[in-house]
Amino acid sequence: MINEHFSRVLGLLRQEKGLSQRKAASELGISQALLSHYENGIREPGLAFVARACDYYHVSADYLLGRTMNRDGAIIEAEDLADASEAKESLKGSISAKLEKKLLVNTTSVLFDLLGQVGSREAVAQAGAYLGSGLYQLFRQLYRLAGGNEGYFSTDRETFDLDVLSADMTLARIRYVRALEAYKGEFPAVDGQSLAAGYQGLAQAVAQVFHTADERVRKLEE
Repeated sequence: MINEHFSRVLGLLRQEKGLSQRKAASELGISQALLSHYENGIREPGLAFVARACDYYHVSADYLLGRTMNRDGAIIEAEDLADASEAKESLKGSISAKLEKKLLVNTTSVLFDLLGQVGSREAVAQAGAYLGSGLYQLFRQLYRLAGGNEGYFSTDRETFDLDVLSADMTLARIRYVRALEAYKGEFPAVDGQSLAAGYQGLAQAVAQVFHTADERVRKLEE
């Protein structure tokens, strides 16, 4: 049975190359409908297709099956989990926590690097405010359930429970969009191929974060 990661990675590789499903399917020798089924986990491919996809995307079968984040096929080791923060500490918990950290840290690193190229201090500030409020909410819920004294936070419990931080995130997102709309300079290239070329080792994390979010939205719409 094909690993559950296969469909996600297959779609990410295609997006990274900037290919439509139709073009990729044609070059892989299958129909667009069948490729769509493979990428959405509706059908499982045979080994012949797995081998063909590996050759086409220039990755190992281990990478395509989600057994490693190294495209040459090396199995994930602790040292492979270094991220853009260059932090040396190791996370306690499962390998899943380490991989999620790597995906989000690397994606955040790419975002702020691109915003730095734009040069809008307001956009940078509001992106930080949006992400900071999201982290605040997640951390505070963990803090509460772990038995922490919520006096540690300035926002009182009742106000927090009224979802004021979500309102703050919405306002930050509005200000972020307005700051970018007000920018009159040239934006950096952010298509899949440009990201892959400019952020080797990080672009795949960006694509995976996007793909996972798209899948959550797709399931909400079902």
